[in-house]
Amino acid sequence: MSLSRIWSAFILTAILVATFRFIFSNSQDDIFGRMVTGTSKDEFKYVAIGDSARGAQLEAAMKNFAYTRQQKADKETKYIVTDNRNADTVIKLQNEFPSLRAVSYDYILGRKHKPVDGVIATCKVAVEICIGLIGIMALFMGFMGIAEKAGGIRFLSRIVGPFFSKLFPDVPKGHPAHGHMMMNFSANMLGLDNAATPFGLKAMESLQELNVDKNRASNAQIMFLCLHAAGLALIPTSIIAIRASTTATIDGQVLRAANPTDIFLPSLIATFVATVAAMIIVSFKQRIKLLQPVILAWLLGISAIIAGLVTFIVSLNTIGVNMFSEQLSTGLILFVFLVIVLGGVYKKIDIFSAFAEGAKGGFETAVKIIPYLVGMLVAISLLRTSGTFDVIIDGIKNLFAALGTDTRFVDGLPTALVKPMSGSGARGMMVDTMKAYGPDSFAGRLSCILNGSSETTFYVIAVYFGAVGVKNTRYTIGIMLLADLVGILTSIALAYLFFG
Repeated sequence: MSLSRIWSAFILTAILVATFRFIFSNSQDDIFGRMVTGTSKDEFKYVAIGDSARGAQLEAAMKNFAYTRQQKADKETKYIVTDNRNADTVIKLQNEFPSLRAVSYDYILGRKHKPVDGVIATCKVAVEICIGLIGIMALFMGFMGIAEKAGGIRFLSRIVGPFFSKLFPDVPKGHPAHGHMMMNFSANMLGLDNAATPFGLKAMESLQELNVDKNRASNAQIMFLCLHAAGLALIPTSIIAIRASTTATIDGQVLRAANPTDIFLPSLIATFVATVAAMIIVSFKQRIKLLQPVILAWLLGISAIIAGLVTFIVSLNTIGVNMFSEQLSTGLILFVFLVIVLGGVYKKIDIFSAFAEGAKGGFETAVKIIPYLVGMLVAISLLRTSGTFDVIIDGIKNLFAALGTDTRFVDGLPTALVKPMSGSGARGMMVDTMKAYGPDSFAGRLSCILNGSSETTFYVIAVYFGAVGVKNTRYTIGIMLLADLVGILTSIALAYLFFG
């Protein structure tokens, strides 16, 4: 029921905010049109009303942009901008010509915000995501089918059983769910998103088999999803790659981080703290004792591995880090495939039949999650296109400004607000922040740390619970958002510590 209330709140809030902006704003902004039919490829439009006396000056100012001019009436001229190269120039332009109003264009804290998909385009994107998942799901679940037939999942379950039996007391020792969860956590830590989702969905299906009430999330499912959503990742490969290859320019200056890997350590610490926070909160709620020798030994072991990885990574240059992370990620996928196939040969099972049977389940799962993903992404799209995020960010900045505290961190918060809802949206926000303030600015670095310190909470909720038909998520969302908050606060603190 909590997911239902949050989903309804998203839609109602978005529509109310949009209505308020439409009524009380003189921007001539087609906000309702953007919410329904807008796309991320919309052009940037400006309308000048009643400025005929300064028409020549306005025309001269508009030469800073690539644009087309449309004369609709005597008192209205529309400029459709196709290349907005400098957000600062836009601000000066609007200050000089107050009657110039933006259409299908918003500003967040004085910097540009790209158009995003409306409801109709979002529905198409949601289905495309699921279609894209079909092949990936079929591939990895096919290999998972081989591993199960060969006994590999049970072997992995016995290895992690002593630890998981304490953390998931409702799951019997040696149950395949232990192996599936371990595969998911391992893929997440190595940044293997394509593999993490199929393994995670398989883990949810295994846990659902043990669930007495099929419509209500079990304790084990809640613990698993909260740990998964905390998003422990050892190397933020994609973020480092973006910081190393950014080619956008401001006033002709190429944007590229001086040291693309400088966010590695704070990002790793932030995601580790968020994961531990999620474990502690869920354990407290489920009355699981964490101060047990087995749990402490595993946590210390993981911490030692992370410390060793950090020591090795900091000794490499940027090229070395990129090569190491790429080879580690792709090499391990191939290694897993090799081990699974060799295990199937050793056990003398019909390998291809086992693969086909498992792949069939991947196809069915990918199709099953379409309604849940469409519903969640549409609600998130409405929040973004309505300007609700703008209102929240402005409110936070004004609050901390009134308190007399430093407000630089607010410029990086759009990434944190979008991340629980959309991974691609958060990535876009991160890139926009680096373009607006510079990749080596405080806001640019903070946005990168924030993007690497958490998972897409609402996407995970919709997909994972939707795949197994759980309707009552109990306290899952609250704890996941609380863990996200811990990650955000830790990221901000670390940004000030490392780059303040």
